[in-house]
Amino acid sequence: MIKVSVMYPNTPGARFDHDYYRDKHMPMIKARMGDACRSYTVDKGLAGGAPGEPPTYVAACHIFADSVEAFQAAFGPHVKEILGDVRNYTDLKPLMQISEVVVG
Repeated sequence: MIKVSVMYPNTPGARFDHDYYRDKHMPMIKARMGDACRSYTVDKGLAGGAPGEPPTYVAACHIFADSVEAFQAAFGPHVKEILGDVRNYTDLKPLMQISEVVVG
């Protein structure tokens, strides 16, 4: 099992529409990927590690798939549409990481 994490750095003055991300963007990704997307989660940053510290990321999503190859095969054909939708909810440049899930 792998996890694809897409994280949006908390940048002062940046725009991020959490409702659109949760209700439209992520369901669209799930619909395009079908069963290759085993599940996904959406995070909304609340705070950093120290009291009063802002969150490192304003938002993140985590997409779970059986393998990197399964993810790429399902996501790849729709990448233009998916990336084209980003402007509808943010002006941030996301960071991406693919990880092996070792406990879950």
